[in-house]
Amino acid sequence: MTAGNGRRVGSPYAPHTDADEADMLDAVGVDSVEDLFDIPEDVRFDDEFGIDPTGERELRQSLADLFARNEELTEFLGRGHHAHYVPALVDDLSRRSEFLTSYTQYQPEIAQGFLQVLFEYQSMLVELTGLPVANCSMYDAATALAEAALLANRLRRGASGHRVLVPEHIHEGRLGVLENYLDGADMEIGEYPMDDGAVDVDALSDLVDDETVMVYAESPTVRGVIEERLADIGDIAHENDALFCLGSDVVALSLLQEPASVGADVVVGEAGALGIGSAYGMGLGIFATREDFLRQVPGRLVGVSEDAEDMRAFTLTLQTREQHIRKERATSNICTNQAWVALRTAMHIAWLGPDRLVDVAKDAVVNARDLAERLDDISGVKAPVYDRHHFREFVAYTDQPAPAITNDLAGRGFAVHALDDHHIQVCITEANADAADDLVAAFEEVA
Repeated sequence: MTAGNGRRVGSPYAPHTDADEADMLDAVGVDSVEDLFDIPEDVRFDDEFGIDPTGERELRQSLADLFARNEELTEFLGRGHHAHYVPALVDDLSRRSEFLTSYTQYQPEIAQGFLQVLFEYQSMLVELTGLPVANCSMYDAATALAEAALLANRLRRGASGHRVLVPEHIHEGRLGVLENYLDGADMEIGEYPMDDGAVDVDALSDLVDDETVMVYAESPTVRGVIEERLADIGDIAHENDALFCLGSDVVALSLLQEPASVGADVVVGEAGALGIGSAYGMGLGIFATREDFLRQVPGRLVGVSEDAEDMRAFTLTLQTREQHIRKERATSNICTNQAWVALRTAMHIAWLGPDRLVDVAKDAVVNARDLAERLDDISGVKAPVYDRHHFREFVAYTDQPAPAITNDLAGRGFAVHALDDHHIQVCITEANADAADDLVAAFEEVA
């Protein structure tokens, strides 16, 4: 249906007319818009939502009944779900109307206060990583890793290969996102082995060659191991003219080796460990790199300058996405971003301050060590499996089948991961440390 001017009625945001649409379909050789999509019939929208009208009181009761079906488990999960205590101050300040808006919070015209918070967040990442450039546009650790690989590939234009090497132990979600990104860029992923939970450096050295554009390593690893040979890994990458990308998180970065000091060219990972707790999907990706790569950074950077009256002013300094520059020169097509999450993380870090941030990180090491020792005392359990230093989490071996152990623990109110038939993974932070005694007691019953 079209209005008198030929524009479609009901689509005020679509600038094209029915005639425009017909011309475009004809150009690509299809009869209808539906022909452009390969959506199975059983999941395709049929113009009927199938939702009956419901009053507010009935809807509230229905939702309460639905939520009541959730199991209230004390989580010791880890593997990307790192719940740290988020102070009420973060909720209170971040929900102020100055910060909560449906508008993209990352445009030149947004408030100076919001731009300043983003600048402060970037500055915190610079201090934690030792790298001079950081942004706050990444959705999560997985997309940050994928963008780092694309950056490495752009910098290695003309190189003979387009391979990214990742550890054998990598979170399946991060690997899946990386595969999606690199498939479109005609790049490939190689895997290097781990030895006792850490990088097998000798094996890695044999795999890195002229085909490699980036070597990715993590500390802590997805299994909680603190990597001790990061400098060696960086040297191997650089000797082969590849970039060294290090994955970590904001809490670990406050205590472990500074990435710049071990040769990291790019730091990616998760910043949402602070500010949003365990959010089951929502994240905040870290992205920091060297100044030489400034114009290859995806997303946007906030800088500080002076206005016409010589007053300090915050401004968007670099925007290398296709909306702002020529498509062929764009480094990414990031549209929305995690500015509000970055705001919460910056508030949380500022609330902690440098000393208490380090205290949280130290607790992550001590609590993991102590809990592993207590589980190791239980007959039928060996913890940790890897003879390494751990951060927050560790892998334990169980004589009994691991899936049965996790099911029995769930029946006693605890959630842990089963990795395979006889390995489980346990994560402890200050948020669940008070329940450690009860978890150990439950283990003694089920192991």
